[in-house]
Amino acid sequence: MPIRQQPRRTARILALLSLSQIRGDAEKLEQLDINDLLLGAVRSLTIEVENALETASNELNRSNDQIFKSETRTTNVGSAKEMLKDAIAFTQKAINRLGSVLELPEFVQVSQQAQVREYAIELINTINRRQGEINQMLDDVMIDWKLNRLSLIDGNILRIAVAEMAFLQIEPKVAINEAVEIAKAYSDDDGFRFINGVLRKISDRLQK
Repeated sequence: MPIRQQPRRTARILALLSLSQIRGDAEKLEQLDINDLLLGAVRSLTIEVENALETASNELNRSNDQIFKSETRTTNVGSAKEMLKDAIAFTQKAINRLGSVLELPEFVQVSQQAQVREYAIELINTINRRQGEINQMLDDVMIDWKLNRLSLIDGNILRIAVAEMAFLQIEPKVAINEAVEIAKAYSDDDGFRFINGVLRKISDRLQK
């Protein structure tokens, strides 16, 4: 059984995973219940699993082709090994995401559902209303990088933390720490370091 999470941690995760699946104005968002948010989150994770497995399959096929070619070219062996390594990494990512799909409903069940729903909707609503401002704040601090080049998960982790710091009066240290912990679970291996650096720059600007 999953360890009980703080309601706001669960709310942040639900908001993160359902942002791309849920649309509507503030009035429509207020009509959503916890199951609507959970369904959006599960759909989002399912898409990630499917994409990771498809990429892994493509890498395996490429590796297989290189292995056959290696009978006449020894240089292809190293290339095949790298492709196989990538395929294993994408497969592991899919397994991890699948684990998240299975655990998420149970996390919600053992949490304080009213608080989870309320804060998740507040986050989604704030990001929807302030998205232009939030995106600009992020683009302003990302040197040689743009928000639209990030993965959807990384971009939304950043948006949630900025919404909390700039508009929901959450202490920057809390918002950043939460974003980093969530990134460790849902981003790529080094994603949390990048997210931490960007958010610290945002925090510094907000405190000037």
